Amino acid sequence: MAGRVIDFRWIKRYRVFFIAGGFILVLQVFLAYVFIIISDANDRTTYEYLSGRGNLNFDGVDEKHRLQNLSVRRFNKEPYLQVEYEESSLNILSVSNKNKLPPDKVSLRLEDLDFVPPCDIRVKEAISSIHRAKTQQCKQIIANVTCLIVKNQLYPKSLPHLCPTDFIVGKSLGCYEDDVTTRLLSGYSVVLKNINSPQNCISICLQNGYLYAGVQFGSECFCGNDQPSSTARKPDSSCNMKCSGDPKEACGGYYKMNVYQTGLSKFQPQSASEDESVGPSLSAPPPPTVRIAYLLTVNGRALRQVHRLVRALFHRDHFFLIHVDARQDYLFRELLSLELRLPNVRLSRRRQATIWGGASLVSILLDSMQQLLDSGWEWDFIINLSESDYPVKTNRNLVDFLTANRDKNFVKSHGRQVRRFITKQGLDKSFVECEARMWRIGDRTLPQGIVMDGGSDWLVLSRSFVSYVASADKDELVQGLLKVFKHTLLPAESFFHTVLRNSVHCFSYIDNNLHITNWKRSLGCKCQYRHVVDWCGCSPNDFRSVDYSRLVNTRSKQLYFARKFEPIVSQEIVNKLDQWLYGPYPAKLSGLQSYWESIYHSADLSPPPDDALVTMGTSLARIIVRFNLKACHLMRPSETDQANGTKERYTDIRFHEHNLDQMIVYKNDDLYKGTIIQYKIIIDTFSSAENNDINNVDNNNNIVQEDESVVLQVQTLVQP
Repeated sequence: MAGRVIDFRWIKRYRVFFIAGGFILVLQVFLAYVFIIISDANDRTTYEYLSGRGNLNFDGVDEKHRLQNLSVRRFNKEPYLQVEYEESSLNILSVSNKNKLPPDKVSLRLEDLDFVPPCDIRVKEAISSIHRAKTQQCKQIIANVTCLIVKNQLYPKSLPHLCPTDFIVGKSLGCYEDDVTTRLLSGYSVVLKNINSPQNCISICLQNGYLYAGVQFGSECFCGNDQPSSTARKPDSSCNMKCSGDPKEACGGYYKMNVYQTGLSKFQPQSASEDESVGPSLSAPPPPTVRIAYLLTVNGRALRQVHRLVRALFHRDHFFLIHVDARQDYLFRELLSLELRLPNVRLSRRRQATIWGGASLVSILLDSMQQLLDSGWEWDFIINLSESDYPVKTNRNLVDFLTANRDKNFVKSHGRQVRRFITKQGLDKSFVECEARMWRIGDRTLPQGIVMDGGSDWLVLSRSFVSYVASADKDELVQGLLKVFKHTLLPAESFFHTVLRNSVHCFSYIDNNLHITNWKRSLGCKCQYRHVVDWCGCSPNDFRSVDYSRLVNTRSKQLYFARKFEPIVSQEIVNKLDQWLYGPYPAKLSGLQSYWESIYHSADLSPPPDDALVTMGTSLARIIVRFNLKACHLMRPSETDQANGTKERYTDIRFHEHNLDQMIVYKNDDLYKGTIIQYKIIIDTFSSAENNDINNVDNNNNIVQEDESVVLQVQTLVQP
C-alpha cells in the first residue's frame, strides 16, 4: 500500500511533464496523419497529369517538396533565369484560383439551361463560366467543349517532334554517380513519390525542352542539357532501386542516376547577320533585295495614325494587307480609299472581331497569311504590326538586314524556363471564346512529344515557313497544335513559336522579333482586361517624349520597330522619331502639332454609339445653330413692311437631331483644345410678296414666297 502511495505522489509531482509529453505525442500522431493525406493527394494530382486526366502544377509540386522536405536528400535551388522578358504580356496570373466559388456555382443549375449537357459537368471553372454566360448559345458551347475535355476527345495526347535530330527518345546512357553540390542534370528536378518511371520523367523533361532525363532514388526526376561526364559512369548494377511508379523498372539509387536521352537536339537560336549592307560581289551579282508584306491588324479609330504608319513603311516593292476589326465600321470605311490610290494595298474582306487574349487572333493571322500567299504578290517576309507600332529605322536599313538573313524567322522567346512560362501564361488551362470574352473552363494536359515555346505575338516570318504553317495541306503537328491553341489564352504568343521549334524549320529560329516594347510592369499590369477574360494580364505602355533616349539607343541594335504609340496620348514622340529618321520637317508645316480623332460618326453601325455622347453633340449643335441665327440677324420682315408691300428676303435655319454627322477630338501640342462638331443645317430662304403672288402662307398668316432651300454641312470647334 505504501508503495502505491509513493507512486501516486511521484506521478502527481511530475504531472506537468506527463501532460506535456502526452500532448506532444498526440500532436505528432495528428501531423503524421495529415502528412500522409497531403502526400497522397499530391501524388494523385501528379499521376493524373501523366495519365492525361489532370494537370501537374510544377511550381506547386516543387514548392511543397522544398518546404516540407519530403526527400531525405536536398535538391539544389532551381537556377531560374533572371531575365526580365520585355516582349509579352507574360506576367499574368490567374485570379480565379484565389477565390472560393459560392455554393450556387459549385453545381450546375440545369434549370437555367434550355439544353442537356452531353456529360456530367463537375469542373468548378466550367460551371462558373456557364452560369456567368448570358446567352444559351455561349453556355452550350462552353458545356460541349468541357465535355470533350472530360472525355479526352478534344486535345491530341502526343504530337511529333519534326526538328531533325541525331538523338533517340528513351535511349539509355547508363548509370552515373550524382553529387549533391554539383548535379549531373541541373536544369529542373521534381519528386514523383508514387509515379516515377523513366518514361514519365522523359516526358516531363522533353516538354520542358531538355536533352537528358535522369531518375534517381526511386522517386526523383532530373532534367538537364549537359551530357554526364564519362568519369561519373558506374556499373548498371549500382542503379538498383525500383521506380515508385513501376517496380519493374530501375530508377537509380542513392546518389546514383539512370540517364536517358529525350530525343531533342541541343537547341541554339540562330544569330542574325550583323552585315546590313548588300554590296556587290566580284564573283557573283548581288542577291535581289527582299520584298516585305506588312500584315496590319488594326482596331479603334486612330485613322490619322494608320495613314501615317502606312506612309512611313511605304515602298513600291512592299505590300500591305490590312485587317480591320469586324466591329470597327469607321476605320474600315475610311481606309477603303487606300485601295483605290495604292495598288499594293488591300483591305481584307474576311474580317473577324478581336479581343485581348482572344483565341481568334491565330485564326485571323493564318487566314491573312493565306490571302497573302494567294494574292500573286512576290514577297519574301511577313511582318505583322498594329496601329500602335512605328519604325525606328528606315526602310533601307530593314531591307538590307532582312536580305542578309533571307529565310530566317524572327520570334521573341520568353527568356525563362518552359514550365514556368506554361504556368504564368496559362497554357495549362482551357479557354472558350464566345460573347466577346475568354471563359476559363478548367485545367488541361498539353500534348507530349513536343517542346512548348512562346513569347511575343509580333513576328517576322519567312515565306517558306508561312507556306508551311498556313497552307491548306497541314501536317499532323500543325493540325494538332491548332486544336490546342483554339482554346488557349493569348494563342499568337505561343502558336508560331511552338510550330517553329518542333518543325523542320527549327534551325531558322532567331530569338529576336526586331521589336522594342515599352514595358513598365507597375503601370501596365492592372488586371485591366478582366471584363473580357478570366485571367489577369498586362499591356505595354505608350512611348512619350521622356522615352526618346530609349528609341535613339536602338540605333546600334537589331531593332527596327517600337510599340506602343498612341498620338491621342502623345504625338510629340512620333514627330521626334520621324525627324530623327528622315530629317527635319519643312519650315512652317501646317498641322504638324495637331491631331484629330473621330469619336462618333453617324454612318457607323458598329460599335453602337454612346447615347450620352450623341446627346451631348446634338445639344451642342442645336445651341450653336440658335446662337448663329441671332448673331446673323436672320429675321423675318416686319408687319409694317409687309403691309406696305415691301418685298424683303429673310432666312430660316433648321436643325434636326439626325443631322449630327460627326464628333472629332482636336489636340494641339498634345493638349486638348476642344471637340469639333460636324452637322447639317437646312437654310430656307423666303421673300415677302404681293397678294397676287401668294404661294405660301406662314403660321402668322403673313404672305410669303419660298425661294430656295439649301443643305449645308457645318463644323464648329467647341472649346472647353
